[in-house]
Amino acid sequence: MTSTLAIIVSLVLLMYLAYRGITVLLLAPLMAALAVLLSGDIVYFLPIYTETFMSALSGYVLQFLPIFLLGALFGQLMADSGAAHSISRWIVDRLGHKHAVVTIVLACSILTYGGVSLFVVAFAIYPIAIDLFRTADIPKRLVPASIALGSFTFTMTAMPGTPAIQNAIPIPYYGTNVFAAPGLGIIASVIMLGGGLWWLHSRAAAARLKGEGYGQHAEAEVMGSPDESNSAMSHMPLTLAILPLFLVIAVNGLFTYVVFPGMDLSFLTDRFPGVSPAKMTGLWALIVALVVACVTLVVSRLGHWSNLKETINKGVFGFMLPLFNTASEVGYGAVIAGLAGFAIIRDAVLNVAPNNPLVSEAVAMNVLAGITGSSSGGLSIALQTLGADYLRMAQEAGISPDLLHRVAVMAAGGFDTLPHCGAIITLLAICNLTHRQSYLNIAAITMGVPMIALISVITLGTMFGSF
Repeated sequence: MTSTLAIIVSLVLLMYLAYRGITVLLLAPLMAALAVLLSGDIVYFLPIYTETFMSALSGYVLQFLPIFLLGALFGQLMADSGAAHSISRWIVDRLGHKHAVVTIVLACSILTYGGVSLFVVAFAIYPIAIDLFRTADIPKRLVPASIALGSFTFTMTAMPGTPAIQNAIPIPYYGTNVFAAPGLGIIASVIMLGGGLWWLHSRAAAARLKGEGYGQHAEAEVMGSPDESNSAMSHMPLTLAILPLFLVIAVNGLFTYVVFPGMDLSFLTDRFPGVSPAKMTGLWALIVALVVACVTLVVSRLGHWSNLKETINKGVFGFMLPLFNTASEVGYGAVIAGLAGFAIIRDAVLNVAPNNPLVSEAVAMNVLAGITGSSSGGLSIALQTLGADYLRMAQEAGISPDLLHRVAVMAAGGFDTLPHCGAIITLLAICNLTHRQSYLNIAAITMGVPMIALISVITLGTMFGSF
């Protein structure tokens, strides 16, 4: 009981202090140490730190560093080449100011589904969004929710093939790939997109009836946004801008369904006995796709870069903080999982719905993502501690690992956007708005509607299996 209470205290403090803006890089080891001390395992303090916390942290970095690095680099290349700007401007020109909300959501969706970092997308789209919303006289407080709908929801967790890190994390645990349960993913995406747009349009209509308008705002310059001075920014042809996004999805699908399945990879185990090709080909396919897209961007814009070295450096350096934040949370989770009190918590979660591992998994992912304020962090902790249990339960119940994969990713994209979520804090800072002004609408878009989609997928998956 003491150990369980120690875990709860450390989790509550982690959530509160993260909300107050303290970095997870420091909080994770400190809160793990607090849990160990309160549980009475002080004599094992240093071995737990070096052998449990650091081993879990380094193992996560070892496995997912290429995805974080290539994803951040690709996003920066898309931003500084002018590709992201060209795509978003093309959508604006086609839909116009009368469809401001749809325009922003679609622009964010296309960019994030193509592999551009959600933070890069937020920086790139924000100036366009405030121009559209001001012209259409839609309250600025709805801008963060519009960006979040296109960036933090269906393109991150539901759309088949999305290169988001969340969609890659379950692969080595379940032996799946990023296209897992594509039919259910598309259904969930339609629910999220349709429900999110309905909410935003209803809020805009209500504001219009009240005569609220855009509001009075002093638009601060966004710091850290992509380099607008790049001369390529206004000269990137649309077909060339879309090509890298297409390549991320197409090359990924080619290697996932054609190249790797057509190869006999059993010879790899002779030299690397710890490698299971069936569980790793999904990650390898995504790595190849991101490399091809990055190279294509660089080569296709040779002679147009204002400073290619600076762009590459910025992209490469940009992956470190997100990676180590998540890895620190994984280390924290490993320490918590090793404490005696965690067995009580684990059994409680596993017994939420003992006959349906999908429901139990959804609860676990939501809870841990909510506590950590991170979909990738909560997903990683849950899979590291409970992934093997869920896979076993699913096999016993005849449930496809693909369905487990899709439910896990979607559930991790639920309560992750509680107020202390780093992505939400950053988005509000970019938009120069407060939680009080915009968080209710963000919560409806990123938690309320996705929860409906998750329940729908679990229901359909239970009835008809994975498709």
